[in-house]
Amino acid sequence: MKAIGYLRVSTEEQATTGVSLAAQEERIRAYCAAAGLELAAIIREEGVSGSRPLALRPAGGDLVRALAKGEASQVVALKLDRLFRDAADALEQTRAWDRKGIALHLIDLGGQTINTASPMGRMFLTMMAGFAELERNLTAERTAAALAHLKAHGEAYSPTPYGFDREGSRLVESAQEQVTIARMHAQRAAGDSLRAIARLLNTEGTTAKRGGRWYASTVGKVLAHTQTAQGVAA
Repeated sequence: MKAIGYLRVSTEEQATTGVSLAAQEERIRAYCAAAGLELAAIIREEGVSGSRPLALRPAGGDLVRALAKGEASQVVALKLDRLFRDAADALEQTRAWDRKGIALHLIDLGGQTINTASPMGRMFLTMMAGFAELERNLTAERTAAALAHLKAHGEAYSPTPYGFDREGSRLVESAQEQVTIARMHAQRAAGDSLRAIARLLNTEGTTAKRGGRWYASTVGKVLAHTQTAQGVAA
């Protein structure tokens, strides 16, 4: 009954919500202790979007390989969306795990838990995946309609990019953030990796747009956006 705990946050989630890696780990450890599972490893996925397939994520790939080697027979995660990008992905992967005798435990379902080792657990997982997919589609539909309305009326309709502040519906440059962007480009031109740049910013206490930590992915997005903007301006 060895288990591997899987934790994931995207950059935005870590900055704005309470599902931090530390909070997820605490709950997973408590669940494993109560369920009699031996927690063989904790795998942490930092700043990675759930839209990427599990096997193609840096830490997600480690989880897939560990299970293939037989290092554990249980996977424990907080919610379905920590692991999978959509219903089809969830059902396909968990069926493959079932065939290998690997059970999935989801521990934050409104006070309830799901364990796919039982037929009832499998049924609830299938239902939950379907409802989660429906909610994602409805949310996307509502968001598209809202953005179309804002755009049609000439109103701001996207998050404020790093390097700018918003004054009403206008974007104005943030002097401090523009200095940080210039440093990022200089470091990148000097050969520094995205991870090294993020590490330096975090060490210095320079925060991302919403006050969160920097990751290689967010540094890359800022550099790509500002490079595109500079190219257009030029």
